[in-house]
Amino acid sequence: MARVKRGVTAHRRHKKTLKLTKGHRGTKHALYRRARESLLHALAYAYAHRKERKGDMRRLWIVRVGAAAREHGLSYSRLMHGLSLAGVALDRKALADLAVADPAAFGVLASKAQAQLAAA
Repeated sequence: MARVKRGVTAHRRHKKTLKLTKGHRGTKHALYRRARESLLHALAYAYAHRKERKGDMRRLWIVRVGAAAREHGLSYSRLMHGLSLAGVALDRKALADLAVADPAAFGVLASKAQAQLAAA
């Protein structure tokens, strides 16, 4: 049976890890053991923060919609309640986009919400 030398495989794996940790501080991008630890933490943070980003974006949209609602004399919660009473099924992302890109259209929605709140 032929002798198997494993240096090439290990070297390739080390190079791959070191390449992925490029840009990390200190020895975390130069020494394999430190780089491997750093890579494992980085991948865990990336996974967790992909999930967190969804909540961050939702909070941003709520702040934007709330600020635009205040310009029309409504609180965020009153606006959302008025829109649901009016049967407007726009999500927070679309409302925030309207508030930033097309304030006139947002004003129309806000007036609909106010009318529904007054009627209820």
